[in-house]
Amino acid sequence: MIEARTEVSLLIAFVDLTRFAVQSQRTADADLADLCDEFYTTVGSAVAAAGGAVVKFMGDAALIVFPEDRVDRGVQSLLDLKQTVDRLMKERGWDCRLTARVNFGAVIAGAFGPPEAKRYDVIGKAVNVAAMLDRGGVSLSVVAFRKLGPAMRAHFKKHTPPVTYIRAEDPHRVTAGKLDRVLRSAEPFN
Repeated sequence: MIEARTEVSLLIAFVDLTRFAVQSQRTADADLADLCDEFYTTVGSAVAAAGGAVVKFMGDAALIVFPEDRVDRGVQSLLDLKQTVDRLMKERGWDCRLTARVNFGAVIAGAFGPPEAKRYDVIGKAVNVAAMLDRGGVSLSVVAFRKLGPAMRAHFKKHTPPVTYIRAEDPHRVTAGKLDRVLRSAEPFN
């Protein structure tokens, strides 16, 4: 039975695959279903081993939560999961890579849905913040980054604007605002 709704602070992550829609057009539905099942199994096992829970799968995406006392383990599992899933996709010949967008905050967790089909979910602004973070590699909000211990923080670097933290090995992407500033400061062509 699903517990009553309660406010709880959690590490919240959205994971999904880049270019999945394009890649899925080139395969039979049965093969696509097998790939999704393998992806779900891989994600679910990694999350459970780190003490988290998959709230739901949605096609090539998942909403994942970890309790506050497992923030470092949760983020480490997402870093490891990225390597595992990226390797899996490459082995299958799919041009897809895992992205994870991670925030920390208070949510309302518990049973949602019609009376005959209630299921566990998490709702709140902190979930929306996670969903809207930068989609490159593994991205952490400032709040999530500040919850990490020093050793885990070393895996990330600051990326602006807006401020997020990305894996240290991921390249900075040029944002529209940054590109505009670079172009305005450039010497005119002669």
